[in-house]
Amino acid sequence: MLSKSAKNPALAINRLLAALPDQDQRLIQANGDCVDLLRGTVISEPGDPLHEVYFPMDTVLSLVTPPADHAGLEVRLVGNEGMIGTPLILGVEVTRLRTFVQGAGPAWRMSRERFCDALLQSDALHRRLNRYLEVLMNQSELLATCTRFHLVEARLARWLLMSQDRAHGDRFHVTHECLALLLGVRRVGVTKAASALQERHLIRYRRGEVTVLDRAGLKAAACGCYGAAEAMYDRLLGG
Repeated sequence: MLSKSAKNPALAINRLLAALPDQDQRLIQANGDCVDLLRGTVISEPGDPLHEVYFPMDTVLSLVTPPADHAGLEVRLVGNEGMIGTPLILGVEVTRLRTFVQGAGPAWRMSRERFCDALLQSDALHRRLNRYLEVLMNQSELLATCTRFHLVEARLARWLLMSQDRAHGDRFHVTHECLALLLGVRRVGVTKAASALQERHLIRYRRGEVTVLDRAGLKAAACGCYGAAEAMYDRLLGG
């Protein structure tokens, strides 16, 4: 469910848009609007045509592979560092992933037509989004290695750090069932890993609410993929 925000957003909140020159930001401002995304809202299903793109501000979205003989696997967690609708950058108008709102909040929305027009009019936007695509390709390779070789506890610690970054706070909502889907493991594996982190007083988990108690300790518990992915973004997109 989407509801139009009554407050006009500052585009500077989204890191992709914040680095654009003023004239390019005015182009984005004139061709989109702010919407509030509610937690649990499904933005798209595999095979859906892409009618809109979203630049998250204070919201978090998950992109998950389509289920086959499993429940799916999260391949991307997107907050104010990124965007939803990247296939349109390459001229592809259909998505192959399921996208849903993990954490509620506002996002800047543009229709497919206006977004594609903006790409043609703004060289700065086109260049920046091409770099973002390179980041995503590199991060996908990193994720494949992480999923194959790293333990569930380390992967969970990494996911919690990523969520904390995008939630801009120490507390956010996620259930064990959802974590099992996002990490591609059985629920019992998530329960065991979360309990281990809680016993070390790194997090507190109650009724679907996670609170990060010790960020430094959580970083030590996470696999090295956490820092590598963030450094890659900063190198290619300038922080």
